[in-house]
Amino acid sequence: MNRGKYVFAQISSFLPQRTFDGIVARFNGDQAVRHFTCWNQLMCMMYGQLSNRESLRDLVLTVNAHAQKAYHLGFGKGVSKTNLARANEDRDWHIYEEFAYHLVGQARKICLKDDSTQFSFSNSVYAFDSTTIDLCLSVFCWATFRTAKAAIKIHTQYDIRTAIPVFIHVTAGSIHDTNAMDEFTCEPGSFYIFDRGYMDFERLFVIHESKSYFVIRAKNNLKFKRQYSASVDKSTGVKCDQTGELKGFYSFKQYPERIRRIKFYDEEQNRTFVFLTNNLYISPEEIAALYKHRWKVELFFKWIKQHLKIKSFWGTTENAVKTQVYIAVITYTLVAIIRQQLKTTYSTYEVLQILGSSLLDKTPINQLLKKQNDQDVKELLYNQLKIF
Repeated sequence: MNRGKYVFAQISSFLPQRTFDGIVARFNGDQAVRHFTCWNQLMCMMYGQLSNRESLRDLVLTVNAHAQKAYHLGFGKGVSKTNLARANEDRDWHIYEEFAYHLVGQARKICLKDDSTQFSFSNSVYAFDSTTIDLCLSVFCWATFRTAKAAIKIHTQYDIRTAIPVFIHVTAGSIHDTNAMDEFTCEPGSFYIFDRGYMDFERLFVIHESKSYFVIRAKNNLKFKRQYSASVDKSTGVKCDQTGELKGFYSFKQYPERIRRIKFYDEEQNRTFVFLTNNLYISPEEIAALYKHRWKVELFFKWIKQHLKIKSFWGTTENAVKTQVYIAVITYTLVAIIRQQLKTTYSTYEVLQILGSSLLDKTPINQLLKKQNDQDVKELLYNQLKIF
């Protein structure tokens, strides 16, 4: 007797399958495919992400153990280690990249209602950073990094307001971080926050020319010529707020416009930071607060490394690695969408833990994510008479 959908089938019902089919048709992803389609591949890989499978063999063994449920779970038929490995190796990773960005667009509209940041402006705020994942050089020979080590870098543009990654770029570990700044398109009026590893004045000037704003931590050897200073309240931690221009020959040639320099003392960390920005209007305290929010992208990297499968890969080719990374982004974004649409009070991590342990149950997903009140417990009534 059918008592309802499996939890994994309920999760996949939040995905716009018609949009995915359109992307697959545009890339000819299912050309000459009989049984194991791109949708089946996506479902198997998402199941592996949610159930935290360690390897491709582990994933296929688990999937085939529930072969009678494969149709209802969206796995299709003919799931084998060879089929899945070949699909990850041959099918264009751009299919999953484009679908991930489509979901990101949906998630940003939904999650913007839950914006907890307290800025005086409504502009978008992005933190841009990268994380490095070490690999074995003899297996991942294309992912050049060092003489005896391979690695990939995941360059991420993270939306601070919605906690959603809006841009993901995967490269070999030897590619410098500043090169990834050429890949994303600046939104006019938005703020982009960088660490000092992204100090490239030519690329920062491109952001300035696109009518966007940047906040970046300055290097210790910065040469700056002050033109005038604004009065500051030093009790807030701001030591100085100066406007001027870059002093070095090549620096001034690459960035010939005025730039703002702010020195801020963080009492909690007992450290002094120097920030550069092309925004000449908002308060220096807010510039420091913007940079402080940059740590959210570091927390995002830590979260996905701990709870999704992007540190150990189920394929060795560049196509297989990028496919797995973008399917991990799809999984993360889908969990965020489910959390917002069902209005649960659980955190994203808690939602992932609950769903991951209940994939083959038939409990309605809204009941799973409804937080129980531990205090609302009715004690049993004992009406038995006392002897003494």
